[in-house]
Amino acid sequence: MTAPGFLFCCDPLRPTRPDPLFAGEEAAARRVGARTALVDHDALLAGDPEAAVGRVRRDSGPYWYRGWMMPAARYADLERALAARGCALLTDAAAYRTAHELPGWYETFAGLTPRSVWRALSVGEVLPGPAVWSGLAGTLGPGPGIVKDFVKSRKEEWHEACFVPELEDADRLASVVGRFVELQEEFLAGGVVLRAYEPFVPGSEARVWWVDGEVARVTAHPDTPGRLPAPDLDSVGEAVRALGCRWVTTDMALREDGTWRVVEVGDGQVSGLPAGDDGEALFRALLGPSGL
Repeated sequence: MTAPGFLFCCDPLRPTRPDPLFAGEEAAARRVGARTALVDHDALLAGDPEAAVGRVRRDSGPYWYRGWMMPAARYADLERALAARGCALLTDAAAYRTAHELPGWYETFAGLTPRSVWRALSVGEVLPGPAVWSGLAGTLGPGPGIVKDFVKSRKEEWHEACFVPELEDADRLASVVGRFVELQEEFLAGGVVLRAYEPFVPGSEARVWWVDGEVARVTAHPDTPGRLPAPDLDSVGEAVRALGCRWVTTDMALREDGTWRVVEVGDGQVSGLPAGDDGEALFRALLGPSGL
């Protein structure tokens, strides 16, 4: 069986070279003996997947993608365009959506992560009124909450577009949801998620990388690269295996009561490494027997 390769995003200004953010990782992948190829992320987002994969050699085998996030629909385009060239993605489009979007993984991790509810919302759709968000929040009960979409939050605008001090405050909730959707603009992913707020110990977050249900690496979270906690992973591993996706990440944080919680699940192909980590150890794990 052909060993896995890695698809990296190209530099938009110099498309024969990897994107500068991923250049170190591309070099690391080659150091461990992996073949690499470049895809054009901008062309994918523009709806031209055939052009995006034009530099991938035909019939060159299976690949892991390693690059910028993309909407699940664009990832499906990538999968089809590669298949037309006789190549395959080791994470298929269904698995990508499952790990990348909260509704895909939430039920499997429901006992390990903050309680959440959501409503689908398309880009450009008229925003529902306050009663809709209050009704949705009512299933979470009273207390503070977080607003995000199926993939990302806006932590940088914490009080404006992320944190709701009291979910039963209909006006405040609607204001935060509205501002969040406004700021996300065309990058709104899937819809709006409301999550119960849980207080975590500052600096306690770690990112765990899983390959075929086993821990491949534990790294610092990119937001706190200088800190590397040691989370309890026993129950999390069971959930990862139940999810059934081959390469995923779980962001773990220590709640103030001493309980480790899953903050987010992500597709490993689009999860960031902390500064200074070129991913060489991770790529070795992905090339091992479980990567075939």
